[in-house]
Amino acid sequence: MDVCVVGAGPAGLTLAIGLRRLGLRVRIVDRATAAAREVRPLVLWARAREALDALGVGAVLRRHGREADAVTIHARDRFLGELTTGWALSAHARPLAVARHDVERLLREELARLGTRVEWSAELTGVEVHEDRAAFTLRHGDGRVEAAAAPWIVGCEGVSSVVRDRLGIPFESRPGVGLLVAQGAARPGRPPGERPGGGRLFLAPHRSLLVLPRPGGDLRFFCFLDGPGTAPAAAPSRAELRDLVADTLRVPGLRLLTTDRAGQDRDRPGDRIAARLRHGRALLAGGAAHAWDRAAGHGVNLGILGAHNLAWKLAAVHRGQAGEGLLDTYSDEQRRMAVRYVRAMRFDFMERPLPPLGHRAFTAAVPGALPRRGFRRRPDPRPGHRGGALSWHLAAPYHRAGPRAGDRMPDVRVAAAGPVARRIHDLLGYGRWTLVLRAGRAEPALVDALRRECARFPAPVRILPVTPRDGIEAGRLGHPGLLCLVRPDGYVGLVAPLARPALLGAYLAALGHARTDRSPGPRGNLSTPRRVIPPGVYRGGVP
Repeated sequence: MDVCVVGAGPAGLTLAIGLRRLGLRVRIVDRATAAAREVRPLVLWARAREALDALGVGAVLRRHGREADAVTIHARDRFLGELTTGWALSAHARPLAVARHDVERLLREELARLGTRVEWSAELTGVEVHEDRAAFTLRHGDGRVEAAAAPWIVGCEGVSSVVRDRLGIPFESRPGVGLLVAQGAARPGRPPGERPGGGRLFLAPHRSLLVLPRPGGDLRFFCFLDGPGTAPAAAPSRAELRDLVADTLRVPGLRLLTTDRAGQDRDRPGDRIAARLRHGRALLAGGAAHAWDRAAGHGVNLGILGAHNLAWKLAAVHRGQAGEGLLDTYSDEQRRMAVRYVRAMRFDFMERPLPPLGHRAFTAAVPGALPRRGFRRRPDPRPGHRGGALSWHLAAPYHRAGPRAGDRMPDVRVAAAGPVARRIHDLLGYGRWTLVLRAGRAEPALVDALRRECARFPAPVRILPVTPRDGIEAGRLGHPGLLCLVRPDGYVGLVAPLARPALLGAYLAALGHARTDRSPGPRGNLSTPRRVIPPGVYRGGVP
């Protein structure tokens, strides 16, 4: 094997699929005796859906879920308005509500089609990192202890990560003071709210209630309470869940029939981020790298994005197409993105109970705020990798249109190698870099110069001349005198003048020479040392 993945959750399975699609041999182990059967909801947002679509599993997930078009907002029994989704310019603009066990099952099936199956009842008990390999021990369900080694090991086994613990990596945390989450699945006597088929949010002093539909007709309730103390160990009873829902909705005598007792739990969420995500030949991803518990599911989504980011980088380093410093950029980018998500979600009105005065002020402002784009996009933050070591923005200051280095490449409709307009995301490839430029500026001599620069880079680079479908799409693509070098995971690595192919060569040369732990200097080289988030900063708050 080339890589041992520890943990068969969404992040571990996504990582294994990405590595297999790039030709690496993968072993994936999990200490559980079998796949989890607990029915818990999961919301896949646009970026995670795009990542899974790039790995070939987007269509099958879409068939097993339901796209949420809107969430109605209520102040107890008073309708305030409707929070619409689908504002994002993406093929997957709407969030997809799907059961988590279905996501894991479909990912396992896709991984099996690629020739790798999950090894259950295989518990990691120790790991040692050497210069050229990671040695580890596994305890199997029959009591057998196995000593093994692989060039790389990745811990994806959640908050109780053995890989992270054995390597002594701190899991820096900030407890969710004053927030308690009680959740459960039930079938009410009558559907709360005015839209039986959509999501509903009910706001009340010191609490909020999020109600999401599930396949089969029952509902999932998430009640966020503002209160001191620690989370009780026991899951909420049906009577307690009924009283919480009835008091929030002001529906006395509400009847709730519990349909999934195993899916009820109670938690006091906290924000946790590992001090670093790489220790030589060992790496962390998913819940082992960062975790926070919220109903919107952004922790799982960010784990999927991290696995999608890590797989192509790990494959490039293992094949000798880039230096090991490329893996340090994964650690910096993923920690930076996790901190930004945590910062954004602390102000998420869906999951932040307010005192009576704040509740009255907020509910009075909601009807006027709902049409505003910034308010509608708050439940789905989309930070990118601007300012990271792989993001070189070398365009002139007056070229303000289009993507910046570190942004997700916009899903512009373009014509490429034919008259039919296609989404640019469909033209990118996970196994290669893509150099996007305007077809009208792709003169043969210039394309030859760009091709010569790309030929010096050991990884494949596709030169893609495109023509935007109309003026609006052209504005989203940016100035026609610029080129965009898109990473395998769909983020822009370089924005530079099309007439200066040497800048492309400098970027690719730096990428291949292992000095990617430095940010670009004023002349486009990797000369200025930089650390994005130093270990120890995330203690007790967001930097």
